[in-house]
This record gives sequence, C-alpha cells and structure tokens, in this order.
Amino acid sequence: MLFTRKGDGGTSGLYGTGERLPKDSSVFEALGTLDELNSLLGVCYAAARKSEEEGAAVLVRAVQETLFIIQAELAGARKAVEERAVDALEGAIGGLEKKIENPHSFVIAGETELAALFDYARAVSRRAERRSHREADVHDVSLVDLILTILHLAGDPALDLDGQDLTPLLRGDVPDYNGIV
Repeated sequence: MLFTRKGDGGTSGLYGTGERLPKDSSVFEALGTLDELNSLLGVCYAAARKSEEEGAAVLVRAVQETLFIIQAELAGARKAVEERAVDALEGAIGGLEKKIENPHSFVIAGETELAALFDYARAVSRRAERRSHREADVHDVSLVDLILTILHLAGDPALDLDGQDLTPLLRGDVPDYNGIV
C-alpha cells in the first residue's frame, strides 16, 4: 500500500528489515541518486530506440539491470550482481576503449542528443558513486565506477555503438533482476 493516511513521521524502512531510518539518512541519499541515474538511463534508452541506435539501447539496458541489483542490495535485499554480468560490462568497456582514439580526453557535451544524455547520465553516476561510497560495499561502488566508465565512453559522439560487438550483452550476460521486490 502506497498511501496509508497515517504519515511516516519523516522515516522510511529498508527492504526486509523492521528498522525505520530518517528519510535524510545517507542510505536513502544513495538509493535516491541511484534511482535518479536509472530513471535518466530510461531517457537514454528511449532516445537510443527512437534514433534506432540499437547498440546503445542494449548497452543502456544492461547497465539499468545492473543498477537494479545494486539498488536492491543497498536497500537490504539478498541480491548481488553476478560475476558474469561484471565480466560482460568490463568486456563492453574494453571493446569501446579500443574504438576511441583517446579514451582519456574530455568531450564537450551536446554533439548529438544521445551523446549529451549519456554525458548527463555520467555526471549523475559520478554523484551516485560518491553517495554510495558510505553505504555500499566496495564491490558495489566498483560496479558504479564501471557504469560511470561505460557512460563516459558512450558519451563520445565519435563512437558508433551499433558497430560494437555487444554479443555478451545481447546473449543475456546481464543480471536477472526479477524477484527483487
């Protein structure tokens, strides 16, 4: 039930615990920022589909599914991102880095709409990484850093994601987020 007519006294609970924490608790800051990132990635996904950038859409969906697991784990669910999903994301980074002349250079956002959205998502992921640092274990923070790297690379307008080998992601080497809630 979303609406109880009782109010919540400025507190909220984590999944699977009876504990109530203040809504301004750092764990909710982290969860809210990860949720914001996932929502923004939904905009990236829709833009990729609209512009028929299927490679970008596959990449975004894999990142979103990984974020669902990170959020669930941070919220108290007994979930963890599987190693095969980490391997797939690392493989995607390796493939993307090979296609960019200077992956350490900075690019001014806005060359294309999709690249600008990826840059915006990268900036939000940087904040999510900082917010998660206090609450998540090192593994999850490392995963958020992987996501940040993917978004940095995907924001390069010179990169043609449709020309990338995203076979591991297409094969489904991404987390299964069904049954989280």
